Amino acid sequence: MVEEVQRHSVHTLVFRSLKRTHDMFVSNQANLPEVDENLERIRKAIKARDSYGLVFDRTARAKEMKALRIEHSDPILAITNTPANVLPSESSSALVPVGTVASTTGTSKQFVAPAAPNAAPSNVQLIPKKAPTIPKPKWHPPWKLYRVISGHLGWVRCVAIEPGNEWFATGAADRVIKIWDLASGKLRLSLTGHVSTVRGLAVSAKHPYLFSCGEDRQVKCWDLEYNKVIRHYHGHLSAVYSLALHPTIDVLATAGRDSTARIWDMRTKANIHTLTGHTNTVASVVAQASNPQIITGSHDSTIRLWDLAAGKSVCTLTNHKKSVRSIVLHPTLYMFASASPDNIKQWRCPEGNFIQNISGHNAIVNCMAVNADGVLISGGDNGSMMFWDWRTGYNFQRFQAPVQPGSMDSEAGIFAMAFDQSGSRLITAEADKTIKIYKEDDEASEESHPVNWRPEIIKRRKF
Repeated sequence: MVEEVQRHSVHTLVFRSLKRTHDMFVSNQANLPEVDENLERIRKAIKARDSYGLVFDRTARAKEMKALRIEHSDPILAITNTPANVLPSESSSALVPVGTVASTTGTSKQFVAPAAPNAAPSNVQLIPKKAPTIPKPKWHPPWKLYRVISGHLGWVRCVAIEPGNEWFATGAADRVIKIWDLASGKLRLSLTGHVSTVRGLAVSAKHPYLFSCGEDRQVKCWDLEYNKVIRHYHGHLSAVYSLALHPTIDVLATAGRDSTARIWDMRTKANIHTLTGHTNTVASVVAQASNPQIITGSHDSTIRLWDLAAGKSVCTLTNHKKSVRSIVLHPTLYMFASASPDNIKQWRCPEGNFIQNISGHNAIVNCMAVNADGVLISGGDNGSMMFWDWRTGYNFQRFQAPVQPGSMDSEAGIFAMAFDQSGSRLITAEADKTIKIYKEDDEASEESHPVNWRPEIIKRRKF
C-alpha cells in the first residue's frame, strides 16, 4: 500500500527549510573565524589605491619636487650690502631681485631684501604696495513719491513711455490700456480690445504705433492716429508676457508662457523666427541695436543671447539659481542686468561676461529700471524698492511703496517700472491698481544724505 504524501503550502516548506538551517548552524553562531590582520591591511590598501590612486600619485610627486628644491637650494638666505652706485637687482649675490612679489594673503608687496647683519646701514627698506581699493560709489540724491494715479480696475501689469516724453501708457488686469499725460497725470485715452490681462506695452519711436500683448495670446498693433487696432500677430500658443521693439529695424520680439520668443515683421505680420531653447516660461525679452540683439530671461533660471540673423541661441547663461523675471539694458553702457530672487547680476555684452552680483533685495524681483546717471532700481513682489549705484552695486536707498487706502497690505507688489526719457521720473505699475510716479529729492545734498559706504562690508564679487 502506497502512503500518500501530505502536501504543504510553499510558505510552510520555506519556513521548515529556514528552521533546519537555523538548527544546523546555531551552535557555531559565536565561533567567528579569527581576523588575519595582514590580509585586512592588504584589503584596505587595495581599496584605497582603487579609490584614491590619483591622489596618492600626485602627493608623491609633490613630495619629490619639494625634496629636490630643498636639496638644490642655496644656503645663503641674506643679500649682502652693495655699494651705493650698484642697484640691488645688479648684485650677483641677490636671491630675489627688487620687484613685486605675491604674498600668501593674495595681496602684492614691493619687496627689498635686508642687508647682512655685519654690513653698514643702507637705505634699502620694505616698501608696501598700495592695496587694491574698492571704488567709492557715486552720490545719488534720494528718490521720493510725488504722485499717485488711480484709474485702473485691476492690477497694473505694464508701463511704456512715449519717445517724445509727453505721455505714457499702462496696461492692467481690467483688460484696458490707458494713456496718461506725463506732466499732469490726467487720463487722455482708454483703449479696449484685449479680452484678458494686458502684460506688455511698447511705443515705436519711428511710427505712431503702440504694441500690446496679453494673456489672451494676442499681440496687437494700435495706430495712435486713429486709436484702433490695425494688425494682429498670431502664433503664440499661450499667454504673451513680454514684448520689445528693435531700435533700428522694423521687427517686434515677443515672449511668453509657451517657452518661446518670436520675432515678427512689423509690417507684414510674418513670424520671422521662433526662438526655441528655453524649457519654461520666458518672462522677459529685450532688444538692442548691437549684438546680441535679442536677450531673453526665463523661469528655467537661464538667460539666452540670440543671433537675430540666424535665429539661434549663441550663449546660455546659467549663473542664476531661480527664475529670471526681468532683464534691463543700460542706456549708455554696453551692459545689461538680470533679476532673480537669488541675486541681481550684471553682464557685459556681447559674450555675456559676468561682472558682479548685487545682493540684498530679498524678495521676488519682478522688474528693474536703469537710467543714464547709473541709478538701478529693482521692484519686488512685496512692494519693496531698492535703489542701487550701477557701478559699485551700493544700495543707497530702500523704499516700501505705500498701498492705496482700502487695499490689503498684500497688494503692495510692483509689477513694472520705467524711467521717462529724461531719467528724472520713475513710473511704477503696482498691485494696488495704482500708478506711482517718483522723482529725485531736490532739497537733498551730500551733507544731508551722505554715502554710508564702508568697504569692509561690501561682499567679494562671486558667481
